[in-house]
Parts: sequence; structure tokens; C-alpha cells
Amino acid sequence: MRNRFTAALVGLVAALVFSLAVAPLAHAQSSQEDPSARWRFNPKDFPEGGGGPAPKHDLTGTWAGPGSSPLVPRGGGRGADKPELTPYGEKLMSQAKPIGKYSPAGTNDPHARYCDPVGFPQNAYTEARGLTIATMPDRIIILLQYMNVWREVWTDGRPLPTTVGGTGPDALDPTYNGYSVGHWEDDNTFVVDTTGMDDRTWVTGAGYPHTVNAHVQERYTRVDKNDLRLSLTIDDPKVYTKPWSLGTYNYRWIPNQKFDDFACIPSEVIKYLSDLGDPAGSDPSAEGQRIGGR
Repeated sequence: MRNRFTAALVGLVAALVFSLAVAPLAHAQSSQEDPSARWRFNPKDFPEGGGGPAPKHDLTGTWAGPGSSPLVPRGGGRGADKPELTPYGEKLMSQAKPIGKYSPAGTNDPHARYCDPVGFPQNAYTEARGLTIATMPDRIIILLQYMNVWREVWTDGRPLPTTVGGTGPDALDPTYNGYSVGHWEDDNTFVVDTTGMDDRTWVTGAGYPHTVNAHVQERYTRVDKNDLRLSLTIDDPKVYTKPWSLGTYNYRWIPNQKFDDFACIPSEVIKYLSDLGDPAGSDPSAEGQRIGGR
């Protein structure tokens, strides 16, 4: 599937024009509105209807996410807020050059330019093409289709770490996915709290920043056997004046439990930028490379 990312890059250029016509945090449609139009996977891979009641305390399985459909805006989901930045947050935000407003030559999106990991929370929703959830005695593993990465969510009662990014002997290094703990709120809602994310990553593709002390909460609700709903909020007082919603996203059960490979290939990105992206702009850092106003 090596050519899939090359094709995606070509599509990304076309998306630059489209992105000017939509808000960065545009609302996505619900998966129940028109499932047959939303998913790129073979329609035979999807069950009809809800499939009956959801099993208790069980998210196990493979799910197609909203990012698997070309109809869903990548910036946000239903109920996504526009965040209010602190002065420090405004300073950080002014440094971002997202692909939606800059050419491939002018952007400083670390994933678009270098295939650096998207990181959490973006890989949980903005890049949510699909995921597989596996349950173990002391943790839940979330396997993400895009970039073939995985997350550990501990369910053994441990607290979130408080020493990430510190200098003491017990300090932990930030990671691209942070550190996550989870618990069942009721029979069908699993709550995940995460902190310690590497601050080189962005909260959204629009370039919204975060610190290593940001706290993200995910709420996975299995509505019925075949439908899964994810809502996210982030709280980062140094960057945002109040917690804000990243929206609600819908997933659909895949009976055959199989995904295609889909990854960013650094060598292909280098070739694309060398042959097309960078020549399209004479100076990647110049103000003239902006596609639209901030």
C-alpha cells in the first residue's frame, strides 16, 4: 500500500482550496445519518442496524472511524468548540503554520513536513480512520490504523503521573501519546484520562498548541453492538482560558476485523516535497506562502 500515502498527498493539495471554504472546527455528521455514504470500506463489511444491546464493559473489536470518510471535515466533530487562548497560548498559536492556511512549502506542520508522529489527541480523532480495541486484565490497548501505532490505557487503578517533564529522579519524559488511565463509568461508557503529551504535537490540524501538563479526557460510549461514540475535552490552563470540547465522533463496527495498511512514508514525503511541494513556493518561510488569512 505504499502508493496510498502518495495519493493522499496529492489529495492534500486539493484540500487546501477546500479548507478555505470551511471552518477549522466544522461540525461532522452523525454516523447514523447515512452510514453507506460515510465509509470507504466495503459495504459488505458493515452490519445493518444497531445489532442489539451493547455488551457490558466491552469495547473489544475493530471500528471504522470518521476519518475513513471523505465527507467528514477533519478539523472537528459535532459539538467542537473554538478555544479561548491565554496570552501565552496566543503566542504559541502565532507560530503555527497549518497546512490549511499555508502551502506544502510554507507549513511547519511536523507531520506534513517530516512524517513526525501526529501524536495524541489528534490520532484519536482527527486521524481516526479506524481503530482496534483489545482488552487485557490490567489495561486496554488501542491500535490505530493510521501510522500503525498503539496506545496503552491502564485500568489497574494507578493515578496519572505528575512528574512528566520534570527534573527529579522520578520524572518521566513526555511521549507522543502521553500517559493514560481508564475506568468504566457505567456498563457502556469507558473514560480515559491522559496527560504528559509531547508539546511538539498539535491538538488539531489548525495548529492549536498544548503543554505537557495538558489533560485530555476521552469518553467512549458503546451505544449498541455496532455503534461506538467518542467525545473528547482538553484542559490546559497555561494555554486555554477554560476546558474546551474537541467534539463527538462516531465509529462503526467492522465484522471482518481487518484494516488496510495506511501510513506516512518519510521517503515518499521527501520526494513529494522535493518534486512538487517546495518548488510551488520560492521561500517556505515567507509571508507570501500563505494560502489564506489567519
